[in-house]
Amino acid sequence: MTATLHHNDPPSLSARLHHAQAMTRPLMLDIVHGCRRFPSLGQSERTARITRLIDAEAWTDAALALMELELPLWQVRRIAYDEGEWHCALSRERELPDWLDAAVEAHHADLALALLSAFIEVQALAVEASRPSVPTVRPAPDSLYEPVACENFS
Repeated sequence: MTATLHHNDPPSLSARLHHAQAMTRPLMLDIVHGCRRFPSLGQSERTARITRLIDAEAWTDAALALMELELPLWQVRRIAYDEGEWHCALSRERELPDWLDAAVEAHHADLALALLSAFIEVQALAVEASRPSVPTVRPAPDSLYEPVACENFS
């Protein structure tokens, strides 16, 4: 694996976010460069907005805008501040009770880093659970398999 690919994969980004003290422009750009929808031409208005937010160092707003663009099916379920850390939860089914929802949670002392940590975890889940665009075909039946009719038609 090349150094560039290893540098931008979700596990190393997750570790970098966890160990960062505050959001920086290079870290944010590494996250943005790993996104699939950000460079698309049809989203030029949204990508320009995110670029302006990064230029203004509005990290929390940029994180929320990036999540809206990259994870349209996911929503922020909860943001809470407790004992010096921000706790963020992202969910696909925000209206479900907490105990039924499979939310992705992350925490950090910096709000933008907590949001982006949850964002990276969701992206890692999406890569693991990616499905092919074509349905899978059942494997060929065993050669000893022979269907049997059980009905009596007489």
